[in-house]
Amino acid sequence: MIMNRTWIIVCMLMALFTCSLAARAAEEEEVNAIEIVMGHISDSYEWHITNIGEHEITLHLPVIVKSKDGWRIFSSQRLHAGNEYQGLYIASEGPYEGKIVERMADGSEHRPLDLSITKTAAGLFVNSLVLVLLVLGVARWYRRHQSTSEAPGGFVGILEMLITMLVDEVIEPCIGPNYRRFAPYLLTAFFFILINNLMGLIPIFPAGSNVTGNIAVTLVLAVATFLAVNLFGTKHYWKDVFWPDVPWWLKVPLPIMPFIEFIGLFTKPFALMIRLFANIMAGHSVILILTCIVFVTAQMGTAINSSMIAVSVLLSIFMNCLELLVAFLQAYVFTMLSAVFIGLAQESPETEKEHAEK
Repeated sequence: MIMNRTWIIVCMLMALFTCSLAARAAEEEEVNAIEIVMGHISDSYEWHITNIGEHEITLHLPVIVKSKDGWRIFSSQRLHAGNEYQGLYIASEGPYEGKIVERMADGSEHRPLDLSITKTAAGLFVNSLVLVLLVLGVARWYRRHQSTSEAPGGFVGILEMLITMLVDEVIEPCIGPNYRRFAPYLLTAFFFILINNLMGLIPIFPAGSNVTGNIAVTLVLAVATFLAVNLFGTKHYWKDVFWPDVPWWLKVPLPIMPFIEFIGLFTKPFALMIRLFANIMAGHSVILILTCIVFVTAQMGTAINSSMIAVSVLLSIFMNCLELLVAFLQAYVFTMLSAVFIGLAQESPETEKEHAEK
């Protein structure tokens, strides 16, 4: 019952969000759908919350850059609408488009060291805080009931079910006897990705940031799995990489198979990075494109626009429901593949023999 109500609320929020966009579209003379989509899924130095009439409510995030004159910290409001502040501005075109650049004495653009809190970074902080609060809340329940045999219910029960499923059906079978060593990382990765995916579907501040649709975030996750695989790999694993059990002519005089195995060390985390990034980015883009139907048809007359608003809302609700499933599946797939890669690196002659006997 609680889950059903949650889906209904999410769908209603998305419908209201789409209708508000329709109202704004009716006031526009020309609408650039590509600009709207890219504006929502790309990173920025400010966080647009909503519009009340002609008043725009925006959270201007702190800019932290090291320019030629040293470190500078100020609000991104000073760079709003193409303004320039102390030689710094946001490039509107070129290789640094959308990024803060510094105007040099000869008129050229230079990209300073940029540690600014962008929308993605702010969303990452918010989502991480949500995750920590949820985990601490569950831990608090268990601490209060550790002397009783009461079974958890509600959200605590759902979380216990997910953890038990991941450990018993994914982590332990894929990794083997050493699964407890890697379970904390894999569980953290799963819930981190899941929370970020779900928060990205809620179009209301402080949610709505496209965190896992940012390739820099998925890169860090992939690097974490890469380190877990290769730093804790067994001698047998590294032997299979540089001297695999294949016919000798595949190893000498040309190290064909060792080269392929070595390249595989990097293609596996690369696949993890691209898979998560592409799926989340694609989902957000499809929802925004469906929303842009309202914009595109705003100048085609009331009848057409009204009918397309209904189509846009219904398809947006359907896609949001589908994205709820994708949010879980992508977290699950990333965790499962990471566990498989770690398990392959934990192989030993004994475990290989056991697998062959099975």
